[in-house]
Amino acid sequence: MATETVAKPRTSARVGVQKFGTFLSGMIMPNIGAFIAWGLITALFIEKGWIPVAELGGFGTNAEGDPNGGIVGPMVKYLLPLLIAYTGGRMVYDVRGGVVGAIATMGVIAGTDAPMFIGAMIMGPLGGWTMKQIDRLWDGKIRPGFEMLVNNFSAGIWGALLALGGFYGLSWVVQRFTDGAGAVVGFLVNNGLLPLTSIFIEPAKVLFLNNAINHGVLTPLGIQQSLDQGKSILFLLEANPGPGLGILLAYMFFGRGAAKASAPGAAIIHFLGGIHEIYFPYVLMKPILILAAIGGGMTGIATLAITNSGLVAPAAPGSIIAVLAQTSRDSYVGVILAVVLATAVSFLIAAVILRTSKNKGEDDLSAATSRMEAMKGKKSSVSSALTGERTGAQGEGTVLTRPVQNIVFACDAGMGSSAMGASVLRNKIKAAGFPDVKVTNSAIANLNDTFDVVVTHQDLTERAQPRTASAVHYSVDNFMNSPKYDEIVDLVRSSNTEGAAPGTGTTAAPAGGVQPTADSATAAPAHGSHAAEPAPAVEGKGVLLRESVVLNGTATDRDAAIDEAGKLLLDRGAVDVSYVHAMHEREESVSTYMGSFLAIPHGTNDAKEHINHSAVSIIRYPEGIDWGGKQVKFVVGVAGLNNEHLHILSSIAKIFTNKAQVAQLEEAATVDEVLELFGKVNA
Repeated sequence: MATETVAKPRTSARVGVQKFGTFLSGMIMPNIGAFIAWGLITALFIEKGWIPVAELGGFGTNAEGDPNGGIVGPMVKYLLPLLIAYTGGRMVYDVRGGVVGAIATMGVIAGTDAPMFIGAMIMGPLGGWTMKQIDRLWDGKIRPGFEMLVNNFSAGIWGALLALGGFYGLSWVVQRFTDGAGAVVGFLVNNGLLPLTSIFIEPAKVLFLNNAINHGVLTPLGIQQSLDQGKSILFLLEANPGPGLGILLAYMFFGRGAAKASAPGAAIIHFLGGIHEIYFPYVLMKPILILAAIGGGMTGIATLAITNSGLVAPAAPGSIIAVLAQTSRDSYVGVILAVVLATAVSFLIAAVILRTSKNKGEDDLSAATSRMEAMKGKKSSVSSALTGERTGAQGEGTVLTRPVQNIVFACDAGMGSSAMGASVLRNKIKAAGFPDVKVTNSAIANLNDTFDVVVTHQDLTERAQPRTASAVHYSVDNFMNSPKYDEIVDLVRSSNTEGAAPGTGTTAAPAGGVQPTADSATAAPAHGSHAAEPAPAVEGKGVLLRESVVLNGTATDRDAAIDEAGKLLLDRGAVDVSYVHAMHEREESVSTYMGSFLAIPHGTNDAKEHINHSAVSIIRYPEGIDWGGKQVKFVVGVAGLNNEHLHILSSIAKIFTNKAQVAQLEEAATVDEVLELFGKVNA
């Protein structure tokens, strides 16, 4: 049988810029609340604000004659850059990356007097990425009991080195770049050329290329300008809702069909909600309408320049409400006029185009929306307002317009059932010929909308959906052998294989020509193949010890079995008694039954503070016990820190997706046979 060749998706320069812009946006957008807080405090309390307060605004001197420090300056110099850096580092390497990124950024902040937003956008992700690479050097090589010592000191030492590098090197480079970019903006302003930026910004918005410019350059420069002048025109180069509103109004009066009918609702979402992408399909239906957006944008910028108006902080999202909230005290007339005139010019140009063309905008709006989503790279969260489509209750109606590259299994704590399910699916996807597709596990509380596919227990889907609205959601009730896994493999294949039809149901054969089956795709070596391997060492604080394996459990029901598994963890000093209570709490919210006679009780996400070190216990119940209506013969108690337990969970997942090996476990006469089957779990 011929091996199927998988074509790698082609990545254009536009997609690369989109990804870069999305990454920059991902550092800024979660912290917009902090920007708004700083903007409001600035607008109210600085010397030119609505309610000048020297102690808060940082102007004048105190009773001792010293300058007032205020909170405006420290917020923009320390708080905002550190938040951006932490967020960027966390995007790359979770909390550990965020902490190192923030430490590194402190050196850049201290090295210059200017706000270091660009420095934070560099040092935050850099700190997270480099820490991740350093941790890989000794991954699996740290002796049990020394993990916390190594982790803490390595993060501290590397963070300190990066901070020194930022102080003596990067701060100077970023300051020169900021000065140069500021000079370019000053030249455009002084020569009346700033409105020409709309020629690039408005098309970039429709192509989803604006985030790199807006969050990478305009926001940092705008903050600097706002500090110097109390306001900045740069915050409204992209955020002005007028150009888009004018196009939607033109469709309301001169469009036809679905476009005309949906335009009023889209206008409300755009103008009041600030979701500008809602009008992009209307432009894509008739691309020449981009001239209306450019004309409106240029008019708005020119009005702001003539009236010397601006905002004190970024307006995000680009709602008229956010724009007015961040408007400088002396700029309300200019800002409102800029929005009104931008709307009027955009409307007039769009109206002329629609009136004088044969096509009045009656083309298929759904097709235009699909083109927009294809450029965006994922499902639009507001597209249902245009097409009338709604996803199912579990989100499985979501349509991806990009290759599946990032799959996450989510559960309450992110340490047990999700890790097992991720291991099973990861092996299936590798066997299908897609080893580069990333399959991870996470606590629901840590999810964000960056995943292509989200898999959850059916009782947790509603909690996961709001955090991952643009992903395809799969709900399962069996993490070990759910039929949904084959559907996900088909989705991965169809989205990553050029010219493949989705849902074909075929599986790529691995090299050698053998077609994998559901069992062989994830199976460990067959019985007897471990004969050459010595039984694993179980001394020390390994994850799985000999004394933590019980072949004949005494419990007769689910709760007693959880107590029995928890006691084995307690006896090892891996957890305290509160963790065992949390194991019961977790079971009451969502069952930890996995399928194949297996349950893996573990604590809630909040109970991780009650774990002293990672440990796993295994108890066999030959006669089986009732587990919420399911028969369970194997109970695996899990307590995990720093992902140290994932190796044994991966081994368990491989075994319990292979019926022959489950039978071996049922027939095992000694603890050594069980340990031998699971392999070197403490390696």
